[in-house]
Amino acid sequence: MTEADSSDIDRERLVDDLRDLVRTPSITGSETEVAEWAAQALRELGLAVVVHRPEPASIRADPDWPGEEMARTELPVVIGQVGPAGGRRLILSGHLDVVPPGEPSTWSVDPWSGQVQDGRLFGRGACDMKGGVAAILAAVRALAAAGDLDRLDGQLQVVLVPSEEDGGQGTLAAIRAGAMADGAIITEPSNLDVVVAHAGAITFRLIVPGRAAHASQRREGVSALDKLALIVRALEDDETRRNAAETDPLMTDLGLPYPTIIGIVSGGHWASTVLDRVTAHGRYGVRLGQTAEDAERELRAAIERACADDAFLRDHPATVEITGGRFGSARLPADHPLPVGLADVAESVGGRRPAILGVPYGADMQMFVNVGRTPCVIYGPGDVRLAHSANESVPIEEVVTCARVLRAWVQGQIGRPRA
Repeated sequence: MTEADSSDIDRERLVDDLRDLVRTPSITGSETEVAEWAAQALRELGLAVVVHRPEPASIRADPDWPGEEMARTELPVVIGQVGPAGGRRLILSGHLDVVPPGEPSTWSVDPWSGQVQDGRLFGRGACDMKGGVAAILAAVRALAAAGDLDRLDGQLQVVLVPSEEDGGQGTLAAIRAGAMADGAIITEPSNLDVVVAHAGAITFRLIVPGRAAHASQRREGVSALDKLALIVRALEDDETRRNAAETDPLMTDLGLPYPTIIGIVSGGHWASTVLDRVTAHGRYGVRLGQTAEDAERELRAAIERACADDAFLRDHPATVEITGGRFGSARLPADHPLPVGLADVAESVGGRRPAILGVPYGADMQMFVNVGRTPCVIYGPGDVRLAHSANESVPIEEVVTCARVLRAWVQGQIGRPRA
């Protein structure tokens, strides 16, 4: 592979695309405008593009439906395709939805500005994961500019989806529309390392009862908050046990691959009344090799044990409901040809061999691997620790490097040698 094979990335256009993407708000549940933008961008590059719009009700009825957290009336799935059928099939994929920007005062820039500063582009979704989407577009643009899209010996699909942030039903819809391949790369932020394993997560609502009483007669009541604290301690013990049981080094290296948290707590109607009900919303990790349903059974068992050990909760047990996304876990062998080959290309292009990693969060990789039966890895620009945060940003140079690697990988997999 020569330097010319991988360095012909239009950096200025890449930055323009990334800025346009960030400036197009696409909070989960409202992705139509950005999907239309992406579809037009792919058409201009010569791909045959279809924007699939399955009825959300039909996806909710799918046996592999992963849940959702945001109400929606549309599910726009963009699939661009180029190259002949019959050979190897590749997928480059990313999600177009982002989480809300949060409190504006915590940002030093407008979260929808796409402002460039000190080599980084800032804005909601810049890291998670519009930087990765811009890298895909830049890679395909480089292939088109060199005439390589006309000389493919296999088929390339670019799959850009909604609804990743709340479970992955966009990628499920893409798979049902035919997005399956011999290998897929999702350009989620990975610091340009290769992710072959990821945990999953389920979100839950916990309702804990108490018994109301006047504050002056506190001992006549039972505080639901006290009972929630008891259950939280039980969940902490459960978290310790589940993480200690993990033996896969890709996950044990993370320290806490399967965290449990309570993120929202609400309850009470009057300051001087003992709480008779508390509602808590949380996240529970899905271990490697588990389905989301397996994890749900473990969560319920931990809460049931906590209730059985308390005299009040034994007669008035807490209830739990799975309320949102159900991210399964996924694992690809580290010696599989996909991560090994991608690492080889990345080292050749960028001079650094990527690490092979596991990560503690959910991703659409599990949909491709578990439902689409498509080998899949994560490889993309940016640091996931900046995702969902104020002043989210991505290093432009990492986006350029990612584009170069993707372009070289596609060419190496299904490109025809130049005369």
